[in-house]
Amino acid sequence: MAPTRLNPQVDEHLRKAEKWQEESEKLRRIILECGLTEESKWGKPCYTFQNSNVVIIQGFKEYCALLFCKGALLKDTNRILIQQTVNVQAARQIRFTSLRQIVEMAPIVKVYIKEAVEVEKAGLEVNYKKASEFTMPEELQNKLRELPALKTAFESLTPGRQRGYILYFSAPKQSKTRESRIAKYTQKILDGKGLDDEYASTRKTKSTLRRA
Repeated sequence: MAPTRLNPQVDEHLRKAEKWQEESEKLRRIILECGLTEESKWGKPCYTFQNSNVVIIQGFKEYCALLFCKGALLKDTNRILIQQTVNVQAARQIRFTSLRQIVEMAPIVKVYIKEAVEVEKAGLEVNYKKASEFTMPEELQNKLRELPALKTAFESLTPGRQRGYILYFSAPKQSKTRESRIAKYTQKILDGKGLDDEYASTRKTKSTLRRA
């Protein structure tokens, strides 16, 4: 199958990447040969099937990765999928440390991508744990006690948005970093927005915070 149309935003992203350029470009070609649509989301090359996110190319210090958005639903016959942390429910990674490794694993990667597409075609969904089943970081608990308006706003969010914040705030190992993340997103929570929602602040919520 011939590669589908290249996305100019992804071209720009790969051109500016400080690391894993060749590896990411090879992953890109492999993915496009599977017939997915190339988009740019969250500053990453993202590949979709009928508007559903399937895989994302990621670059880290020690490795680059192909993130399967519903990797938990794949059979993982070759035992190569990695769960980033215990709190990650749906996504799974295949990690690479060299271009040669990607070339050698290309046939297997395509099998995994095609299986991921079949998951989308079947309409399968990950059975997510409820937000109440996760342990809320102490720093967030303290902030909610400190600011009643924030507590009210957080509890008014959808379960999925609450879950997203809890996982994001819990991820850093250092308390200082967790506190910094909470401070950065406090206004967004007050605005009723989720972690990945478009930010839009309002004077009303800011004044509410000052009165809390």
